[in-house]
Amino acid sequence: MFNDELHTMTLSEDGSFTAYSKEYEEHYHSTKDGALNESLVKHVMPAFRVKKNQEELHILDICYGLGFNTLATLLHHRQNAMTNKLFIYSPELDGSLIKSLKNFTYPAEFEEFRGMINKLSQDGVWDDGQFHIEIFIGDAREYVRQFDNKFDIVYQDAFSPKANPMLWTREYFSDIKNAMKNDGILTTYSISLPTRLALHENGFQIYLNRGEGYRDATIAAFTGLEYFERVDMAHKIACNPNAVSLRD
Repeated sequence: MFNDELHTMTLSEDGSFTAYSKEYEEHYHSTKDGALNESLVKHVMPAFRVKKNQEELHILDICYGLGFNTLATLLHHRQNAMTNKLFIYSPELDGSLIKSLKNFTYPAEFEEFRGMINKLSQDGVWDDGQFHIEIFIGDAREYVRQFDNKFDIVYQDAFSPKANPMLWTREYFSDIKNAMKNDGILTTYSISLPTRLALHENGFQIYLNRGEGYRDATIAAFTGLEYFERVDMAHKIACNPNAVSLRD
């Protein structure tokens, strides 16, 4: 069965199920925005709008959780008949959660990936020549430090800064910066000023991800982005002089 000792499945408003973590006391997705919808509109679609033309894409998915960001990436890739090769690397602290995902009730859109889901649940690795996926069971911060100038895309989708602050600090984003390519892009659901400050202090430019059917989110990059509204961080800081980023 799905790992129901630490999690309970919850139906979100787009008809897809997410789960509630009893340990972190949070859902894995916004129940209002919807589990599948949130993965697509806050992570996959904005990232691929910028990066769709590269022959290879290296993606860091923080953290694997229920696997929605990774699976939504493959769904978007196939629905748009894309041909580039994807390499997805994802740390996850909860190994028992990964094992239980073969029994999770995924949306119908993911059924074509059922064999992949089962293989990842058992072995943590999938490679079919076009999609290479690795799940690392352990500390995400230690995992990130082994990479240098590798990732084109980072999905920053850990539990919230309140529930899991160590994956939102200025020092953490310094490690993320080192793991990313200079033209890389980071996506996150968080619009909190401490999160944006931690990114800003590491040289990221901050952009607003806004659209119909979901709450605002954040895009960050080291270079200018054509498709998104830039957030004036100098103005934000002037209006909130006492705000600080999270620190280790």
